[in-house]
Amino acid sequence: MYSKKMKITIVLLILALTVGSLYNIFNDKSRRSIPGILDPLQTQAEGQATLHIGRTELTVDYLYAYDIEALVLHTKNYLPIDLAGKLAPRDLALGWGAVAEYNGSIDFHWRQSGRWYFWRVDSYEELEPIGVEADVNRQSSNNHIIPANKKVKSVISKISQGDHIHLKGYLVDVTGDNFTWTSSTSRTDSGDHACEVIYVTEAEILD
Repeated sequence: MYSKKMKITIVLLILALTVGSLYNIFNDKSRRSIPGILDPLQTQAEGQATLHIGRTELTVDYLYAYDIEALVLHTKNYLPIDLAGKLAPRDLALGWGAVAEYNGSIDFHWRQSGRWYFWRVDSYEELEPIGVEADVNRQSSNNHIIPANKKVKSVISKISQGDHIHLKGYLVDVTGDNFTWTSSTSRTDSGDHACEVIYVTEAEILD
């Protein structure tokens, strides 16, 4: 037989586990939805920056000024074991429009690997509020994030899945000795070279 004190302890433990589970459910930002996020803005730009990583000099050519508000669908860190990892230590998978609005109600499975992002749903019928596969790809993207300075790098390092963020900077091409990164400048492409390469000059976690 349980003593009265032990029964009270068990009840309190059950209550604590229940409250903890409910907290995790209601604060699971990976299932977050944010309505009303507009498409990224890009305007023609000129100019360039020069970066030095070790003994390697890289030229960063501005293609378009880029302003994006987005829901963070997934994040991926890359080790600084090669030039790409030192240049852009984080990739962010971002969504806007209907993808951001219905991310919480559609059972998306987001992931990133090898500088790509991937998504799937258990049934394509789930996509009805958004449209078809092409509509998901048009309203989401994988982004190689190049911080312009230490302040931006610090903010980028704090971004988590489910955050509502705002980034400003440039879509860029990066070239150096035996290294080339070319940014996508289209929201409708997919596959190789469909990732945005963003030289970020301003970064903010909105909520």
